[in-house]
Amino acid sequence: MKKYNFIKFILGVFVFLGLTSCDDRELITIDSKSAPILIDLSSDNLILDSKFPTNQALTITWSAATYSVPVEVKYVVEISSTEDFSNPVRLGATTQSQNYVSYSTVEINEAVKKIGLVPDVSQNMYFRVTSYLGDDSLYQVSNVTHLKITPYLASPTYEFTDLYLIGNAAIGNWDNQASNASLVPLLKTSDTSKYTFTGLFKSGTDIGFKIIKNKGDWGVQYGLGASAGLLSNDGGSGNITVPSEGYYKFTIDITALTYTLEKISDPVATYNNVSMYGTSTGSNDIQLTQSSFDSHLWIGTNIHLNSGVFKFRANNAWDVNWGTNAEFYGIGVSGGADIPLTAEWDYNIYFNDLTGAYTVIPVK
Repeated sequence: MKKYNFIKFILGVFVFLGLTSCDDRELITIDSKSAPILIDLSSDNLILDSKFPTNQALTITWSAATYSVPVEVKYVVEISSTEDFSNPVRLGATTQSQNYVSYSTVEINEAVKKIGLVPDVSQNMYFRVTSYLGDDSLYQVSNVTHLKITPYLASPTYEFTDLYLIGNAAIGNWDNQASNASLVPLLKTSDTSKYTFTGLFKSGTDIGFKIIKNKGDWGVQYGLGASAGLLSNDGGSGNITVPSEGYYKFTIDITALTYTLEKISDPVATYNNVSMYGTSTGSNDIQLTQSSFDSHLWIGTNIHLNSGVFKFRANNAWDVNWGTNAEFYGIGVSGGADIPLTAEWDYNIYFNDLTGAYTVIPVK
């Protein structure tokens, strides 16, 4: 018993000393001392060459930001087309106090497009570096420097993930070839996990469909999971089916791995042709090809369009037309706004006259 009491006494002393020590500790305050300074761009006149996209094009180096105590510093590199950074774009970031970054030709060319610089013209491109600690605290911004840069014409910046219908219950059949234009994309939504498609689905023995990410590749696919309404993406999924042939609204959530199929009434209106018309088409009708599977789906491949605007219209007239102010994808409404297109390029076009849904994908 005495030994036990002695141990308790010793432990009590340590606890007391520990508490005293905690009371005597000082709160460490971290203050910024000096901002990072851009000290070197590996080039002051950069002409990008599309023939060598992976070559290193630019290295940015700066002196380290300093703080009142030694800390790990993070950095963000920003670019702009104006010296006052009225339109800053984040180029990249570093951790562990790294004070340099390097970028390939294609990375810089893609970044240039984001700040609105045009191809084949020498223009100023401005750089700055911001240092910070932890969760974006104690910001310090460097001076601004610049170089002359001549970018090349490249496909428009398209930062969306498309999913395509495939199967003998849907347009496109099971022909998983990259060249199969009948593999149509689902319509993207503001929620990057959710997609939708409205159109004709067939039913019958051994008739079904799945969803794939890339044409010509089964690597990422979604099919029937454990039961109707559930998806599987493990490569061993089943085919999704509909109870009877007809028009359905199909919705998929690739995060929740769920789907819904809602039967809708068969459409009434049909059109002899659907075209694109506007300044992007040179003020000429560019005819789309009607699907032989579903007469309400219209497709155009490798269509060259100019920067400008366009709308979809039926029968080469303005009596029936669709538009909305959204680039790359959206739901055009009757008599709606012009659809904008910021870059001249070749595009694949998908339009659904049943819903007004459209997708415009730059050809890589």
